[in-house]
Amino acid sequence: MSSDNQWSADEDEGQLSRLIRKSRDSPFVPVGIAGFTTVESCGLYKLKYRRDQKMSIHLIHMRVAAQGFVVRAVTLGGLYSMYKDYIRPRSFNVSKK
Repeated sequence: MSSDNQWSADEDEGQLSRLIRKSRDSPFVPVGIAGFTTVESCGLYKLKYRRDQKMSIHLIHMRVAAQGFVVRAVTLGGLYSMYKDYIRPRSFNVSKK
């Protein structure tokens, strides 16, 4: 048998364990997912009380709010990653003479 037919541990990884592993690598991804879910849930709840507002306008506002939250989470994650990789190591590696 060739070694190409062997299974790796990554292929057997389940959805939940993959999400947990990726959450450790980039902690703002679950924040973005949770924020998106929260905004959409609130928007769907408010759909009941939209009064005379058109359905399409309400859905557009929900979509823009949810996308805005996700973009903010991704931006904060990028800034945190840059800080962790570039700024923090420089401040701790100052040579003392």
